[in-house]
Amino acid sequence: MLLKTIVTLLSGVGLCTALFMLAKTRRAQAGRLTEPSVVQTPRARLYGGVSNALVGAIYYPAVGLAIWLVRTPAAEVALLAAVALAALTSAYLAYSLLFVTRRPCPVCWTAHAINWALALLCLRLLSDGILSSRG
Repeated sequence: MLLKTIVTLLSGVGLCTALFMLAKTRRAQAGRLTEPSVVQTPRARLYGGVSNALVGAIYYPAVGLAIWLVRTPAAEVALLAAVALAALTSAYLAYSLLFVTRRPCPVCWTAHAINWALALLCLRLLSDGILSSRG
């Protein structure tokens, strides 16, 4: 129960980062940013041209809720696939921040750390048999 609560809390913080970056994306689209930002790069829209921040604004609440609703092996696989994809996406974007765009983004790093933590926690929950009704 403690690990599921931590996943939910991390998902809430992740949602805050996504909403912050979504607002920044909208300001960038309106030409109201006063500084260069990662939201202005192609890497800010990795999946079908949709803003990564918008994907996060959907993803984080879904994980925070799903962690409590997983009851079948198929649901476990779906949750683990989602958190694994987010963790891999964060690895790609972290590399990009360090070596391609070379822009500081504390909010981005916060989201990356959350994505990696969510993947590790969900893997731990699965290995302990806590995710589905088996635990």
